[in-house]
Amino acid sequence: MADKRRFELFARFLAEKFPEARRVYDVAGGMGRLNEELTRLGREVTTFDVRHKRLPVRYAERYFTLDEPCEADLVVGLHSDGATQLCIEYAAKHGIGFAVVPCCSENGMSYNPWWKHLLKLAGERGFAAVGEHVLPMDGRARVVWGSR
Repeated sequence: MADKRRFELFARFLAEKFPEARRVYDVAGGMGRLNEELTRLGREVTTFDVRHKRLPVRYAERYFTLDEPCEADLVVGLHSDGATQLCIEYAAKHGIGFAVVPCCSENGMSYNPWWKHLLKLAGERGFAAVGEHVLPMDGRARVVWGSR
């Protein structure tokens, strides 16, 4: 079972790592729990997902794509399944920061090679800084982040 603290822990990490990021896109954000936590921390968040059942947060009920107009300072994905790499590509295209917590690979790789692939991809996309962080929680807790 996933650690229920993951939303709060990731939100705190984001607020500390990207204090200037006021507008956040939460990609494949499920019911909007990360949105809820980031909103508590003073961020304006839009969650992108196709769920009909969700929390009462700002929500775009659609798939997120590279063509989404950019009205954000940061794009994030917490266990965003098939949208993890998309978050990195979107941030690179629009010149904003990103942070993702990958859970499963999108291309058939096992977890460790996938993790390394994401770090390498971020490095190749020209971010001023790329790094990793481990959230203090059970389960998949490694963060890949990049800033401009």
